[in-house]
Amino acid sequence: MQFNEIQLSGEMLKAIDQIGYTDMTEIQEKSIPVILSGRDIIGRSNTGTGKTAAFGIPAVENICRENNGKVQTLILCPTRELAVQAAEEIKKYSRFMPWVKVSAVYGGSSMDRQIHELKRGANIVVGTPGRVMDHIRRRTLKLADLQSIILDEADEMLNMGFREDIEEILGYVPEKRQTILFSATMPPEIMAITENFQNDPVVIKTLSKSRTVEAIDQSYYVVNSDKKADALYVLWLYNAPKSSMIFCNTKKMVDELTEYLAEKGIRAEGIHGDMKQMQRTSVMKSFKSGRISVLVATDVAARGIDVSGVDAVFNYDLPQDNEYYIHRIGRTGRAGKSGKAYTLLSGRKQVYSMKAVAKYTKSDIAEGKLPTRSEVAEAKLADFAEKISAACKKEVLPETDRLIEILKEKNISVEDIARALCSKRIGKDLNNIPDVQSVVYKTERRIRRNGNGKIVKVNINVGRKHKIAPNFILGALVDATGMSGKNFGKIDIHDKYTTVEVPDAESGFIIDSMNNSRINGNKVTVKLYEGKSYSDKNRNYGRKNNSDYIGKNSFGGGNKYRRGSGSQKKRY
Repeated sequence: MQFNEIQLSGEMLKAIDQIGYTDMTEIQEKSIPVILSGRDIIGRSNTGTGKTAAFGIPAVENICRENNGKVQTLILCPTRELAVQAAEEIKKYSRFMPWVKVSAVYGGSSMDRQIHELKRGANIVVGTPGRVMDHIRRRTLKLADLQSIILDEADEMLNMGFREDIEEILGYVPEKRQTILFSATMPPEIMAITENFQNDPVVIKTLSKSRTVEAIDQSYYVVNSDKKADALYVLWLYNAPKSSMIFCNTKKMVDELTEYLAEKGIRAEGIHGDMKQMQRTSVMKSFKSGRISVLVATDVAARGIDVSGVDAVFNYDLPQDNEYYIHRIGRTGRAGKSGKAYTLLSGRKQVYSMKAVAKYTKSDIAEGKLPTRSEVAEAKLADFAEKISAACKKEVLPETDRLIEILKEKNISVEDIARALCSKRIGKDLNNIPDVQSVVYKTERRIRRNGNGKIVKVNINVGRKHKIAPNFILGALVDATGMSGKNFGKIDIHDKYTTVEVPDAESGFIIDSMNNSRINGNKVTVKLYEGKSYSDKNRNYGRKNNSDYIGKNSFGGGNKYRRGSGSQKKRY
């Protein structure tokens, strides 16, 4: 559906036409008419789906021309960047509506300037919860005439600890108002807000998450952890994206990786939460203008950044949440364009986490092999040849011909001149190409056994009081290690902990793979159980004639689950 097919003002349609919008995205088509009608809504939509326009266009349309400078719409965003971005977009929608005045309020920016803007009669205020609360307490932001409140990226605001601020803000707004909530996920905290502060909301869902990533070519590469920076550099050189974003899980890693790339001659800058707002704004301007080609960022700092024309996204660290993966790679492949996403992994556990991401996003994420040094060199030569070919078609300085004549007088041929200049231009790039190899893992970890293989127990710090069942334990072990279920023995569930029989030769790998993972929502720690050990001559794994392992729903051939507390154990 196109924007001119719904009831929008002439001024709005003119602004939309200048922006270049024609067809509405799914979330826009479903949300805009409902918001214009005045209903509360709960919108589930991911990054890159046109969500800002979905609430921004009706927010502008609903502003009354004769409101005497009162705030009519308040939009809450989780980060400064997202607040600024949303305010800029809304100003575009209202460019032909001089009665609409938009103001952004957020931490790290001058309070006096914000107060001045609010006093001039802002009727749409976009801000972060903390700064909005500051203005409410100073009485510089008055919400008595508010008609609608919009919570953008509500799940992220809750993750950042803004729940109390949000509920306090909602307590200041008139009871009769429109409440609009957009969130990628619907955790219990979000549902509590909807129940307490919304009136019969319309639930709007976009289609499968895979729709936001279907235009993105995704791949992952397994490397040793101490070679990740070199592997990233090799991938970047080989694929040569004009504009790219690199995501790290920590601020420290953003700083270290930015320094590494700068040493390699790449125009890269980093952005994270410890930077001052002025610095972050300067970095974003440089990236949007193309002055820098690589932006290294943390998830929170990049939240809400809307930059068109990003060719590739690199996950230097595997994101800690599946939703973050979608948010990250959603920076590329926008507006009908294709994009690429590359993820670096270290260790077998991360390989299986990547497979879980692929399942969650319903997308095909292929395992890639890092290009060799010669392949990277060949790609750089081809790229350089294209640049020389394009340069040959352009006019050159008149002095160029004179320079060639001088060199010829020195018995230097044109071919020698070209060879020397090319060597100087590409020498640094070619000489600094790291030689990094991918690590290859088999899909399933195979365990070799002999007749005297020792069996030990591991201790997992969750038990019956954590509502743990044997299938939860076994599923977590298989997912984390890639081992077959038949490689694990008896599971004893106690009140506060669980023990599992495992092969001694694999115990260290199992402990490393399981530590800090989650079982039924509980973060677990795993260690070697200091108790009696067993040997394979007394325990035969995966064999149906073993009296301790019976039942068709077994690990590999008929384990019987056991759980107990203290010295008394029950059989199931």
